[in-house]
Amino acid sequence: MSGNKDGDGGWATFVWNSEKKEFLGRTGCSWFKIILFYVIFYLCLAGIFVGTIQALLLTLSSYKPTYQDRVAPPGLSHTPRLDKAEIVFSMSKNDTYVKFIESINALLKPYDDNVQTNEMKFEHCGDAPQWYVDRGSLENNAGQRKACRFSKSLLGDCSGDDDPTFGFKDGTPCIIVKLNRIVNFRPKAPSGNQSLPEALQGKVQPNLIPIHCKNKRQEDEGKIREIKYFGLGEGFPLQYYPYYGKLLQPQYLQPLVAIQFNVTLEQEVRLECKVYGANIDYSEKDRYQGRFDIKLTVNS
Repeated sequence: MSGNKDGDGGWATFVWNSEKKEFLGRTGCSWFKIILFYVIFYLCLAGIFVGTIQALLLTLSSYKPTYQDRVAPPGLSHTPRLDKAEIVFSMSKNDTYVKFIESINALLKPYDDNVQTNEMKFEHCGDAPQWYVDRGSLENNAGQRKACRFSKSLLGDCSGDDDPTFGFKDGTPCIIVKLNRIVNFRPKAPSGNQSLPEALQGKVQPNLIPIHCKNKRQEDEGKIREIKYFGLGEGFPLQYYPYYGKLLQPQYLQPLVAIQFNVTLEQEVRLECKVYGANIDYSEKDRYQGRFDIKLTVNS
């Protein structure tokens, strides 16, 4: 068989057969037809791919996620926040809490009054909790929307204005709490006192999402001396919602609540904080859904 190949010219003849005018076993006409077939075939595939992408893009909004079924609103987060949600420091050693101060300062930097002076971007939304501020629908082509001002001075003793250590040097540390941003989400105030803890009974203000912290463990109840809350109404006012997203509200400032703890020294205290609203739920699988817990140890 190999002799026949050699007699036929072998590979040189297969590459170019001068008698039959074939290149790699095909004539020019055959090559033209097969190349034309694959060009048309892949152009059709590309057209189908581009068409499906364009059809998908027509269903998507530039301003909000189309599918939010995996989002469990809202998350509650705090600063400073560590991996193990544990805050341990000594009052007499500032190097043990300087990292906490730095994280709080970084969070509050956009809340300085001199950053919120642009009248085209910010507006005053009242000195007390009010109803939602309606700035139109997401898709009405009205351009960027204004955002409500929120001054860090509303955080009182935890603003850093009078005490740059946010209470850490005195053993009464502050944490800053916020509801995570979700586009077009409107938190609803509690509909009644049934779902509220005893400490909030009769104290709830209208147009406000209240927050409350208490001991996580029964044995820690006697270790908590006092818990103070600072902010506009000491909760999350409704006029700061809904959030219109980074494209329409890049300057948006979500409302903050500062919580100052005074606990027994040299003792680990487990604390749990929750927000209360008609459309706010909690999950055992997600410890930051509508709540969080921290371990706090204040040493001398």
